Amino acid sequence: MATQDLMQLLQNNSYPGRGLVLGRSADGKNAVAVYFIMGRSANSRNRVFTAHDGGIITEAADESKMIDPSLIIYAPVRVLGDQITVVTNGDQTDTICDSFENGESFSRALRRRTFEPDAPNFTPRVSGYIKVTGGRMRIRMAILKSDDGNPDAAERFFFEYPQPQPGEGRFLHTYDGDGDPIPSFTGEPRRVAIPNGIDAFTEQLWSSLNEANKVSLFVRYIPLGKGEVETRIVNKYKKVAPAPEKEPLSAE
Repeated sequence: MATQDLMQLLQNNSYPGRGLVLGRSADGKNAVAVYFIMGRSANSRNRVFTAHDGGIITEAADESKMIDPSLIIYAPVRVLGDQITVVTNGDQTDTICDSFENGESFSRALRRRTFEPDAPNFTPRVSGYIKVTGGRMRIRMAILKSDDGNPDAAERFFFEYPQPQPGEGRFLHTYDGDGDPIPSFTGEPRRVAIPNGIDAFTEQLWSSLNEANKVSLFVRYIPLGKGEVETRIVNKYKKVAPAPEKEPLSAE
């Protein structure tokens, strides 16, 4: 599979939906994790990424405008110890982490799950994790999707990359493009180039996402040796503070 230009892939797709990239920086020194969300409806767009317990959670930008939190409020990124970073587009993050903590595998966890129940799109669940040990890293990814829009038939595809090469990543997302219903991602995760420099990479990613539909972006560089984890979070919308509760009227 030829290496593709990640920015071109994003620029040529007005609605890739929710996407993750897992890979290794060009100098080979960092594991790299990317996650972004997009939205077409006001409810989907009413979100921000917030740092939480080493990972991130999605929150309503404006609680007063939240219609339905199911499927859009979850923990996209969780960290287990100092080795495993799990990235997904839904609450299967918790299913995977619970399974790891119980000594079970990534694939076993996801065989308990299926695509999202959001007919007629039946949005795929995309998931992955990076494990860093002893200066080495490995990646696993998966997509759970309906069989051509059949609500009663699930397809599960698993991908393993035990020796990620410097400057190389894999890009997996939910939709092949916009539509009604929205067409699900097809094929293998795309092989894409991963540069050094988290700030320039973050800026390029954010500017390449469709302006009308992009919502939030998370980028993390995890050192394979000594060094500090670097994280960038970009939100299109600002968190709105809830209105203060009114003081009860005095009886006097």
